[in-house]
Amino acid sequence: MSEASNSRPDDGGAAGRADRAAQRRALASRYALLPLRLFLGVTFVYAALDKLSDAHYLGGAADAASFVSQTQAAKAGGSPISFLLGPALDHPTLFALAIAFGELAVGLGTLLGLWGRIAALGGATLSLSLWLTVSWSVSPYYLGNDLAYLMAWTPLLLAGTPYLSVDGYLARRAGRDRVRGLSDEHVRRRALVDGGIAAVAIGGAGLLAGSLTRTYGRDEKAAPKQSAAPVSAAPQEAPSVAAASVPVGGSAQVKDPVTGDAVYILQPKAGQYCALSSVCTHSGCAVDAPKNGQLYCPCHSSRFDAATGAVVNGPAKKPLPKYAVTKDGDKLTLGPLQSQA
Repeated sequence: MSEASNSRPDDGGAAGRADRAAQRRALASRYALLPLRLFLGVTFVYAALDKLSDAHYLGGAADAASFVSQTQAAKAGGSPISFLLGPALDHPTLFALAIAFGELAVGLGTLLGLWGRIAALGGATLSLSLWLTVSWSVSPYYLGNDLAYLMAWTPLLLAGTPYLSVDGYLARRAGRDRVRGLSDEHVRRRALVDGGIAAVAIGGAGLLAGSLTRTYGRDEKAAPKQSAAPVSAAPQEAPSVAAASVPVGGSAQVKDPVTGDAVYILQPKAGQYCALSSVCTHSGCAVDAPKNGQLYCPCHSSRFDAATGAVVNGPAKKPLPKYAVTKDGDKLTLGPLQSQA
């Protein structure tokens, strides 16, 4: 008898621990998609506001970082849906704003968990379109991030956003309404109306935020370019590096004292020095340091000649801006801009 009584606490303790472990596993399974949802929601909201506040995004064809230039590059770069890009080029402002506000709607819907599957479908559609255009020429394929985003949307497209979300609240309330005896038609109609009201409210807030960002954020980002001319009136010391730090085929990095952009000082051949901007002329990404006589952009696989800055491989169409370099003893000094993209 005493032996049986001694074994009961052990059995009860083991069963309790097993129950708690099962509860933890169930809790982890329930919220397994929450980190992915937060990441995608924040990223798409940020991407939308970044576009709307970018002075270059709605620039014309002369601006290499504009929507027009990137769409033209995708069309010329062999995109499998290039035949669909004509309307976008005919109405670039409309399509550019539609993409930015679409990203904002997808991001907010995902973050708040409102119509989660619809938001995920929108995100997957945007990612698919970007993969088939600006990222299509990326090789190998795994360097293109748009394909990864497309795959990341798939779990949310399948599972929706049932927890810590507006969708979850509406679903739980619908369950309570059914327990109260309300008809399925009434429950569905109430959920649809309330979800629509929430969507209008969130959409209105998103439009307001996007419009304010477009109006005020754009001016702030454009301000440094407007003040570039007065800055030149007060000369700054030109950056320099030791000549020994720039081997043949190698580079050292300095900053343009006017724009603040990173610039590579290079020695493509023995005794031949030049300097090239590190800002890709396709979409403004930073190109990697020279390798095998070329500078590579990791965003969309553009390549530039390390001696001249000329485009070796698109989608970039314009060369990297080139600077003069002077050698004085064992020092290399960045000179003025010689050519501009």
